[in-house]
Amino acid sequence: MKYIVFILFTVMTNAAAQLMLKQGMMSLGSISFEGANPLLKLLQIVFTPWVFLGLCTFVISMASHLYVLSKVELSFAYPFLSLAYVAVAIFAYFIFREDLNGWRIAGIAFICVGTVLIAQSGRDLGGRGHDEETASLSSDKIHSGIVR
Repeated sequence: MKYIVFILFTVMTNAAAQLMLKQGMMSLGSISFEGANPLLKLLQIVFTPWVFLGLCTFVISMASHLYVLSKVELSFAYPFLSLAYVAVAIFAYFIFREDLNGWRIAGIAFICVGTVLIAQSGRDLGGRGHDEETASLSSDKIHSGIVR
């Protein structure tokens, strides 16, 4: 649980990137590749300020996620990324005035409950953390002659 701050940072930067990409695409209006060089059009999209900022934020989010993966089990860390759906839905409601109806709210509630259950499972990793398990497995392999 000591890496929860990094996990939540990953979630929030992922959500922020989505919101920036949406803002960037809204600023571009309707996209058409008709009569345009597809590569030049793609570069125009990528270098739109909000899109570019969103892509850079994704890189930061991915770097944070890689750090998290080096510290905790994938089956613990990855489900937390679903909280980005929650953050995006809520912020999109306030920023872009997107619909937040009963079905979406129910889905958000289920995601939150599931994430809490997964977080509870991480409180006790059998008395051993991910780093200790990895070190123990590596040590066992070396001693048994599997790794040379």
